[in-house]
Amino acid sequence: MRSILKASALALATSVALVSGAVAADKLSGEMKIFLDTSNPAPRATFEGVIAQFDEMHPDLKIETTIIDREAYKTQIRNFLTANPPDVATWYAGNRMLPYVTTGLFDDVSDLWTGELGEELASTKAAMTIDGKQWGIPYSYYQWGVYYRKDIFDELGLTVPTNWAEEKANCQKIVDSGRKCYTIGTKFLWTAAGWFDYLNLRTNGYEFHMELTAGKASWTDDRVKATMANWRELIDMGAFIDDHTAYSWQEAIPFMVDGQATAYLMGNFAVDAIKSAGLTNDQLDFYQFPLITEGIPMSEEAPTDTLHIPSGAANKEAARAFLKFVASPEVQTSMNASLGQLPVNNKSSVNTEDKFAKAGFEMLNNAYALAQFFDRDAPAEMAKVGMEGFQEFMVRPDNVDQILARLEKARERIYKD
Repeated sequence: MRSILKASALALATSVALVSGAVAADKLSGEMKIFLDTSNPAPRATFEGVIAQFDEMHPDLKIETTIIDREAYKTQIRNFLTANPPDVATWYAGNRMLPYVTTGLFDDVSDLWTGELGEELASTKAAMTIDGKQWGIPYSYYQWGVYYRKDIFDELGLTVPTNWAEEKANCQKIVDSGRKCYTIGTKFLWTAAGWFDYLNLRTNGYEFHMELTAGKASWTDDRVKATMANWRELIDMGAFIDDHTAYSWQEAIPFMVDGQATAYLMGNFAVDAIKSAGLTNDQLDFYQFPLITEGIPMSEEAPTDTLHIPSGAANKEAARAFLKFVASPEVQTSMNASLGQLPVNNKSSVNTEDKFAKAGFEMLNNAYALAQFFDRDAPAEMAKVGMEGFQEFMVRPDNVDQILARLEKARERIYKD
């Protein structure tokens, strides 16, 4: 880990030199307070390196950094935004921003999205926009998609599916071979949400999906029922491993590694775990979740980490300069090489020898829009009820009407003014 961080720091220093002229032209002074939720070693070291370089470029600016445990940060953010706001704070895109936008706790930074920088960050603009304005800057994201056993596909004569009919046809051949199509562990619920999100995005589109997670659409809407019907086609086919409620996402990996299951709908963070469990780079491959409804543009799941300027910030000039610095292609390239994630800036670069990073970077940059995952796009209470329902549906699909009615009652209660 130390050697990786050292190499990343060197790369970052080199890249910073390329952008320092533009950023250092701003004469910044006073104090700037930064609150971060990057308490894990790699994110912490990455941000400390970025802040140190920015500090070096602005000798008259005093930077104070506070790093808070990621889970504790989630419970503390409203308090510190209200009582003692920093100048820059980490958070998330999409509806997770909404409570702090609607209560006036995040500053409008639409001015940073004009011109070239806005074009470079275009893939996340929808996720950063509320009421036609942008409320932060993204610094990192990662793709979701279908990770699959290429060697098993080759054995069965399967090709990568591009639509729902092909996906189901592949799955039937896999089931007929004595395997399951997909591994999954739903013990902690959120993995089932990945399936709901993609099925809903592909069945009904991004706009409806966002309306649903924002509480503006009913769970008993026929469009939701269509999503569940598509999901049930796979369940009835026997596509998923048995007893998945007993497994975490990591505990579900061996089913793919030993060939009992052929694919995993998962985030790119799982690649290292899958390889560590025994699959080679040649055995493992990736494809985009296929089209379901013709004419619906392809949106993706891409949980996005962001920086924001609290409305009560004391040094907004320095904060804006820091956000622009972090958004630059060179800094995002180096940051995400250290983080093991993807840069949002489309002029950044990724390791072309990493086929998963390369595929994800291209896919996300060409996406119509980006969802943030169900437990980020929906309020925490709704996310819990929803994910419990998704898990139940995967085990007892006949309960679909009762499940959707229960989710609708929760929506009426949770989102009421």
